[in-house]
Amino acid sequence: MSMHDHDPALAAAVFDAALARLAADPPELGLAREPGALPAGTITATGLGAERALGLLRDALLPASTAIDHPGYLAFIPGASTPAASLVDLLVSVHALYGGSWLEAAGAVHAENEALAWLAGLAGFPEGAGGCFVQGGTNGNLSALHAARERARHGGGRAARVAVSEEVHSSVRSMLRVMDAGALDVPGGRLTGGALEAALEADGDGVFAVVATAGTTNLGLVDDLAGVADVCGERGLWLHVDGAYGLGALCAPSVRERFAGIERADSFIVDPHKWLFAPFDSCALIYRDPAYGRAAHRQHASYLESLYVDDATFNPSDYGVHLTRRPRGVPFWFSLAVHGTDAYAEAVESTLALARAVADEVRARPELELVAEPELSVVVFRRHGWRLPDYGAWADGLRLGGRAFVLPTSHAGEPVARLAFVNPRTTLDHVRAVLDAMS
Repeated sequence: MSMHDHDPALAAAVFDAALARLAADPPELGLAREPGALPAGTITATGLGAERALGLLRDALLPASTAIDHPGYLAFIPGASTPAASLVDLLVSVHALYGGSWLEAAGAVHAENEALAWLAGLAGFPEGAGGCFVQGGTNGNLSALHAARERARHGGGRAARVAVSEEVHSSVRSMLRVMDAGALDVPGGRLTGGALEAALEADGDGVFAVVATAGTTNLGLVDDLAGVADVCGERGLWLHVDGAYGLGALCAPSVRERFAGIERADSFIVDPHKWLFAPFDSCALIYRDPAYGRAAHRQHASYLESLYVDDATFNPSDYGVHLTRRPRGVPFWFSLAVHGTDAYAEAVESTLALARAVADEVRARPELELVAEPELSVVVFRRHGWRLPDYGAWADGLRLGGRAFVLPTSHAGEPVARLAFVNPRTTLDHVRAVLDAMS
């Protein structure tokens, strides 16, 4: 059998393994292994054969990787793909789709654009807003800021710096280094219009864009989007909103007002693989006026010009830092199409309610103290009398016991505990067991 021949036995075995994983309730949490504990010598001249290779993957390698959708995974920002989205991710893969151009993937691009239009509508963007799905928030932030700088340069401005808050995501600072651009740091944890205005008055030379955050990773806080939008509008600055985590809550009526001002941004990102129940990796990058994205990102070469004969067609490769791309927004679209937007609102509301209940639980335990009232679905608290090694031992015990994946963080120089909720299958009983382990 040639390596490109269809192997029915392998297909059946892979599907059986995939279906077993989908049926697991809950899945195994998974544990990282030391490098020496994992199988070596897996690449050989003659091959291991499908059965042995799949056995290694299924029985040795995947169990050594953490299940981010486990209801006890509460570190970083979790994910919880719907089974519908995960299954269609598999289907998209076997269809061998190139998702960069309308010419080659009109159906897939249309589906992605339907999902982007829903997100743009949630943000109050005008008809005609759009963008594309990129690999993750880092790529999305880079793509948006590159478009912002190109607009400023074509306008004759000196585009050298971006105004950011102290709590801006690490990817923004990293991508500014990639762009060889500087940062104007605005003092204070939450970015406000007043603080931004004062920083620009003191040292605004060369600033061409502002990055506001809708859901900081550490505390889950939302910047003063309306106040920041006022300043950007008055000064002609591009406003980009990094909502990789938090803007998933745009569909939740209970917190919608916290994002007031998002409708005045020039661009924003949100990661469906976080709070919108899509598989890794998927970041929605949306421009108020996609023409700026296209002007910054469209690539030109003799072999590409055929894609632009009809300039009305929509090519996702024109809107981000990529050319080759898979249609990573299709699984998200499929889940939305299957379940409807009301189900998404209900699922996000359930995690917001859980965060409030966990905050109440923390308040009820005298050994614990909230660091901040949760605005979205991140709860940060301290355990009186604990130092960093104590938090580390707590996290290790839960992880090694296969019960939960938690990690400490720090706030104002102090080690603290942090729990993030985006999985509707996480219950208060799960969290109580995590808190009980701190007794």
